[in-house]
Amino acid sequence: MKTKHTYFIGLLSCIIMFSSMSTRGMVQASDRDDIPKLNNPMTTQYLKKNLSKSQPRLVLNRSAEQILRQKLKTDPVTQNMYKAIQLNSEKILEEPLLERIQIGRRLLSVSREMLYRMNMLGMIYRIDKDPKILERINDELVAVCHFRDWNPSHFLDVAEMAMAVAIGLDWTAGDLPKSTIGLAEKALIEKGIQPSWPEDGKNPGWAYGNNNWNQVCNGGMIAASIAIAEKDPELAAKTIHRALDGLPRSLASYMPDGVYPEGSTYWGYGTSFSVVTIAMLESAFGNDFGYGNYPGFKESALFRVLCNAPSGWYYNFADCGDKRGVNGDAILAWFATKTGNKAFFEEERFLMPVEQMRRLDRLGGAALVWISQYRERSEMKIPTAWKGDGPNPIVIFTGGENDPHQYYFGGKGGRGTVNHGNMDGGSFIFELNGIRWVIDPGNQDYHELEKTGFNLWGSCQDCERWTLLTKNNYGHSTLTVDDQLHVVDGLATIKEFKGGSNPEATIDITPAFKNRLAKAERTFAKDTHTSLVIEDDIELLDSTKLITWQLITQADIEYTNYGVNLVQEGKRLKVENLSHPQLLFSIVSLHPAPLKLDRQMKGLKRLELRIPAWMIQNKKDRIKIRLSGE
Repeated sequence: MKTKHTYFIGLLSCIIMFSSMSTRGMVQASDRDDIPKLNNPMTTQYLKKNLSKSQPRLVLNRSAEQILRQKLKTDPVTQNMYKAIQLNSEKILEEPLLERIQIGRRLLSVSREMLYRMNMLGMIYRIDKDPKILERINDELVAVCHFRDWNPSHFLDVAEMAMAVAIGLDWTAGDLPKSTIGLAEKALIEKGIQPSWPEDGKNPGWAYGNNNWNQVCNGGMIAASIAIAEKDPELAAKTIHRALDGLPRSLASYMPDGVYPEGSTYWGYGTSFSVVTIAMLESAFGNDFGYGNYPGFKESALFRVLCNAPSGWYYNFADCGDKRGVNGDAILAWFATKTGNKAFFEEERFLMPVEQMRRLDRLGGAALVWISQYRERSEMKIPTAWKGDGPNPIVIFTGGENDPHQYYFGGKGGRGTVNHGNMDGGSFIFELNGIRWVIDPGNQDYHELEKTGFNLWGSCQDCERWTLLTKNNYGHSTLTVDDQLHVVDGLATIKEFKGGSNPEATIDITPAFKNRLAKAERTFAKDTHTSLVIEDDIELLDSTKLITWQLITQADIEYTNYGVNLVQEGKRLKVENLSHPQLLFSIVSLHPAPLKLDRQMKGLKRLELRIPAWMIQNKKDRIKIRLSGE
């Protein structure tokens, strides 16, 4: 099959959004030396003794394949998801082969497309042994293995490509031409693993980094190492050893309660590579070396579920995307399989007609393996009030299952220097009746910013990142003091939390206002099924001049004698100014946004209550605002 000269890179803006490594400095759990380690017996001798002697051995092995084939005869979910993979594979066959087309500094869209194709085609070949599919896998592998490189300057590109080639090689289990097997093994070594070992002898930053690059890149190198282990066992063993040694640096970010500090969509990215890596280690060695039971890791499934709001939006803090797709959550299904918890298995979505599904996840072939292994053993009730500590702590209140009001609140602490973080300590979002009244402005396309020369990843107090409305405190529903930015490394923490039918949470945001306030503590309380109270206890310094209470919304606003109403989709939300009725809210239009590079959001506005310091007696005050709906 000849390579065509044109190639469509689908969903490019979405792909790039989740591709960049933050290199900003930070001090969090993963930077400590006392974090839990993984078991790491990996040596050349251990590898030779314990590596499965037959293929496949990446996610699939003989026992896993036996379960999968049985479930394809009996289980509707497994059957339907396999039909979806078949449909995706048919569409791949209509596409040209991949070319080395780099967008800015990234080849990532090509690597991800290859990982998707090997997951779809590889699974179909594994089950059906169709010669036409084997031929296409062969052509795909030959095409990418002839690339001059896999773009090691942006190593995510290498990692995802290496995993793709490893899966293509492994799931065909020796059925490819010997020339292709040799070519793929050579490429995995020379274009994949060797570039991960810099000539200066130092480890690359991602190998021991504290963000998703660690999970993705080490996962890709583990996959590649298993695939070439018989050809070069020394290289494979030392690469897997480094990965097992370095992975805790990123896994510590899940501690202690499972909050993924980079937000829900980044949970999907980093965690997807963690679970597929765990599955590969188990299938190849019969051992995940403690990876799957790392403190906070399995608990993160609850975080993922709770970040799905009734409106279909995520609680989209940090650089998180806005909305989830219609497909079932295949990564969450891994947690369902490991725990037996029905709450993590989205059966209805897995059973939707395949024609209504969107394109499957690029790890969807691997996911079919653990979906087929799911067996319900428990049904945990999702809490209606939950808090998770860590480097970017959050609190969530909901109305629970079948809530007619679809109540949803999310509030947070944190600081700007957390990975993919914003100056949003003390910020919150609020939904009622399926409408998001108080919003987080979310993320922006990285490539569109970077191609202008914008320094998106610097984290100093005066760095360019903080000029963007999506990143600074002016674009979030929090407090601002003296019209200044938050202190970038001032960590806001959850001070108190109370569950029950009327939950409350207090967040200490004082560190965000160092040298501007003596105290700032924000309490969120769900006082009824349709209302939220926000109280700010503040203590001024002699130098403090102005306190600004902020609410970010896309709703229309109408003034009332108690404050304002937010108006959206024919419904209203009351915003009552209970503490300072003598002051009127002001409205600042943010559409168009202040900067050309800002995200432009229709109807975006900031509702403000501005309180001059001279009005505050004895330097202490309490701001009390109540949001209530129908």
